[in-house]
Amino acid sequence: MSRLGTPDNPLTVAVVGSGPSGFYAVDALIKAGIEFRVNMFERLPVPYGLVRSGVAPDHPKLKQAIKVYARLAEAEQFNYIGNVAAGRDISIDELRANHHAVILTCGAETDRRLGIPGEDLPGSYTATEFVGWYNGHPDYRDRQFDLSHETAVIIGQGNVAADVSRILAKTVDELKHTDISEHALDVLATSKIKNIYVIGRRGPAQAKFTSKELKEFGVLADCDPVIDEGELVLNPESEAELENTGNKKIYDLFCGFADREAARDRRCIFTFLKSPREILGDGSVERLLIEKNTLSGESFRQSARGSGETFTLDTGIVFRSIGYHGIPMPGVPFDESRGVFSNDKGRVMKDGTVERGLYTAGWIKRGPTGIIGTNKADSVETVGLLLEDLDNLDSGENKRGAEGCYEVLDRRNIRHISFADWKIIDDSEIARGEPAGKPREKYTYVSEMLALLD
Repeated sequence: MSRLGTPDNPLTVAVVGSGPSGFYAVDALIKAGIEFRVNMFERLPVPYGLVRSGVAPDHPKLKQAIKVYARLAEAEQFNYIGNVAAGRDISIDELRANHHAVILTCGAETDRRLGIPGEDLPGSYTATEFVGWYNGHPDYRDRQFDLSHETAVIIGQGNVAADVSRILAKTVDELKHTDISEHALDVLATSKIKNIYVIGRRGPAQAKFTSKELKEFGVLADCDPVIDEGELVLNPESEAELENTGNKKIYDLFCGFADREAARDRRCIFTFLKSPREILGDGSVERLLIEKNTLSGESFRQSARGSGETFTLDTGIVFRSIGYHGIPMPGVPFDESRGVFSNDKGRVMKDGTVERGLYTAGWIKRGPTGIIGTNKADSVETVGLLLEDLDNLDSGENKRGAEGCYEVLDRRNIRHISFADWKIIDDSEIARGEPAGKPREKYTYVSEMLALLD
């Protein structure tokens, strides 16, 4: 038999997940110059992962990557199989039986927990829930967020925390021409929130915002960024960190916020060296017990330690945004401590041994780090290993690709969606948004999407 990746024996690959990592893997296969066929599996009818459902609606430029992915989907080697959950509707073993290789790019789908009492009280939420809700993700469409309180708290100081804070801080006029979902805009229009606390366990020198994200808080229509200048005093180790990282721009922005006079109705209060210790309330969130921290250790290795000094903050709603965590998938070795599939640079490992033909890329490979573009190099690395392994893959003639998978799905009465089907949904969403001057109005229920296609 001819070598894999030749016209007589094309490489057949399943990519699980249609976010950036999945499409960058497709791009790497195209650029490899080999003969291949790829089937991309997505559990929702709609593609693009967090670019569609994670990027904030007021950041449309970040969604421009979708144009790149749509062009990749036009490649003759590409086939999209949407509305199919790998590991549930079709097993990983069945994917492996029908493909020479499987690349898992399904991301980190849940949030890390705080691990404190009261974390599960009504009124305590993950950032993922809120972001998915205002972005129209079907998993979170029916979540309810009570914004009738004056104070909201966001735990974490990264860009997702910034997104949550900014959406809470913006007026309806600032959001109504974005692709924010209508149901979310209706709720935000009735919000009574005036004080938004953004709490970090370490100091201002260690905050994980990007300067571009942070700068936006200075130009909000009806919300002032607020910082107590006393919280900007740095220890020598933090001063050294600022001199050697890009955080100097962030620190300078914080200083600018501290110099401002807060005159608008809403305030977004950035505060540091604090950790939540307990969420308190009789049946729902009413207060947050907070401990003040101190930093210890050398520069770039400083850790926050509780000082023993605590206070309470009255609040009716709390969001945690302290990072993401992958979830296990049947048939794939999982590293629970790291929240990723067990792997060595992208080759999935089981008990120290390579799982032949099984690969991973993106957040579920390395953990939730980096921005959209970071996933490109990550996927290139994984595909590079796959290409190195061509001679070791199962190259038998029984790899039927999409045909074999469709038989499995049809036998189970699983409705599967093509990329042409997605384009129908896409065009309809754009048309739905036009009367309101929005780029699109998303369908937020899978049943709506399928009904449209029917």
